[in-house]
Amino acid sequence: MQIEKLRGKELDQLFESVLSLKNLDECYRFFDDLCTVNEIQSLAQRLEVARMLREGFTYHKIETETGASTATISRVKRCLNYGNDAYTMALERIGAQEPKES
Repeated sequence: MQIEKLRGKELDQLFESVLSLKNLDECYRFFDDLCTVNEIQSLAQRLEVARMLREGFTYHKIETETGASTATISRVKRCLNYGNDAYTMALERIGAQEPKES
């Protein structure tokens, strides 16, 4: 597990802070203070790429829909196949599915 290399009190503090958030509004406020808009969008993009890969979308479709590079898509796919199953765990917990078009 690569995260073991990063483990320490600062990272524990960050994760404990995230775990302390009670709702979406608190998450929006916390991440708005913590990250740049681009950083937040990159994180959200990776999660969406993971969702689409799990649902069998092609790289081309994912690239078109999300704007993610093929390098990002490949990195997320590698995590899905050989990582810690965290994308799968999170997506299953939130019941993620393709957003419905209105």
